[in-house]
Amino acid sequence: MRVNARLDPQSQQQLEYLLDATGAGISDVIKASIGHYYAHVRGTRPARLPRLREFIGRQGSGRSDVSSRTRELLTEALTEKIGAARTGRASRAR
Repeated sequence: MRVNARLDPQSQQQLEYLLDATGAGISDVIKASIGHYYAHVRGTRPARLPRLREFIGRQGSGRSDVSSRTRELLTEALTEKIGAARTGRASRAR
């Protein structure tokens, strides 16, 4: 992908510093910067399915059927969550 960007003076100064400090080319510095930013954003985002951890890879849960019932257990948990959300909405609407 080809990228064309206009930089404000501060960003330009930072880019020039990185070029001088690393001896790398513009493309390499930009790729590394994107990699660092991506890792930061990816690491700070909340999990999309936080309750999924309750069912997968759970050692010592005392249940021997988790792997064979994952879909069923997940469906039950989501149904409970959706039901609770709907109940909450219904009581607020009154």
